[in-house]
Amino acid sequence: MEEMNSQHPGLTGLRNLGNTCYMNAILQCLCSVPPLVEYFLSGKHKAVLHKENGESATAFGSLISDMWLGEFDCVSPEVFHSALGKRYPTFSKRTQQDAQEFLICVLNELHEGLKKSSKRRCVTDGKASRGSVSETSIITQLFEGQLSYNIMCLECKTTIDRPERFTVLSLPIPSKSACSLQDCLKCFFQQDILTWNNQIQCSWCGTKQDATVKATITKAPQIIIFHLKRFEWQGKRKRKLSTDICYPLSNLDLSSYSSPLFCKDAEYSLCAVVNHSGFLDDGHYTAFCKHSVTKNWYNFDDAQITKIPNASVQSDTAYLLFYICQGLLCTH
Repeated sequence: MEEMNSQHPGLTGLRNLGNTCYMNAILQCLCSVPPLVEYFLSGKHKAVLHKENGESATAFGSLISDMWLGEFDCVSPEVFHSALGKRYPTFSKRTQQDAQEFLICVLNELHEGLKKSSKRRCVTDGKASRGSVSETSIITQLFEGQLSYNIMCLECKTTIDRPERFTVLSLPIPSKSACSLQDCLKCFFQQDILTWNNQIQCSWCGTKQDATVKATITKAPQIIIFHLKRFEWQGKRKRKLSTDICYPLSNLDLSSYSSPLFCKDAEYSLCAVVNHSGFLDDGHYTAFCKHSVTKNWYNFDDAQITKIPNASVQSDTAYLLFYICQGLLCTH
């Protein structure tokens, strides 16, 4: 492994502002998503920017420019950190935070600053039609997918489908020692029985009933992010699962969890990984990112960047996995 001196755009370290490795790891991963980088570098975000809540999006655009067009080996994300901290005070503190929670807040904040509203007509109950307002942004276009939960009452067999949008899928880890990403996906998408306190209120029966529930992907996002649930509660204490999870670098096939009616391209390639090493309170976050120009993998550890072989991308500290639709890679 060799340490990098920034010879290529996009190979820029980020200064740690004091326990902000969680932020640096997420920013490096987002700055390794080609269509997101292109959107901000082209200046398209400036045309839709909201004045009242666009400060974080503006700072994010400037940071991407510094990382991709600048001539520095390392830059400070302080302006972005400050802007996001105004909206989410938790992240303004110089204390260790959860990278997954930070990622969701960043995606939400960028969406709020860049969203466009458009009216559309939709049909409800097959009879009346009404107008609804749809809010879209580069974030929803790239990262938003949709699940459909098929729920069947075990008493009367009535079924309903409940749609739910997502930007990050949190996957359970079914083993304490070793498993694969496919094992985690099978566990997430398997049919469950809702009983006891989780019973549904069946509209046909008019009472609470046991039911089965099964999720299906009805809209596959262009970028799908998996959160591996390494932190779990055991009584009143939280503990970390150090399970070695095997995940593919390319050809991740999601077709068996997707609706064939809606999801045509369901194969993905890995483009970034957030790693968490150590324990809950004193752990450290780093990122593995695939450079869109050189196609090489790099380890981003705050200000330090190291080129790594493909074999090293498989890590037992993986916490978040960023996959990009392979059809999207062909156009970039």
